[in-house]
Amino acid sequence: MLAWCALLFGLGIAAFTDSIFNYGEIFRQVNSVLFMLISLGLLIRTTTKIRQAKREKIYERMAALERELEQYKAHEERKNKMQRGRSQAAV
Repeated sequence: MLAWCALLFGLGIAAFTDSIFNYGEIFRQVNSVLFMLISLGLLIRTTTKIRQAKREKIYERMAALERELEQYKAHEERKNKMQRGRSQAAV
């Protein structure tokens, strides 16, 4: 990501010097196309990272809920054993 930003910065400097020194029309067209493609790449990369972060949060939450469920099951099992032990002792 840093490399893409550095490349965009370099293209920006090139565009600035082009506007001052008038290098030519072809350079402007190529520079604008490169700006669009690199910007599109950054946009896609950023949205992919955002989706990946959301997915990771969902997986973490799922794992936490599974741990809570296991704890709840263990607690219920202990409670049922205690109740069975009391009912057998009463008989």
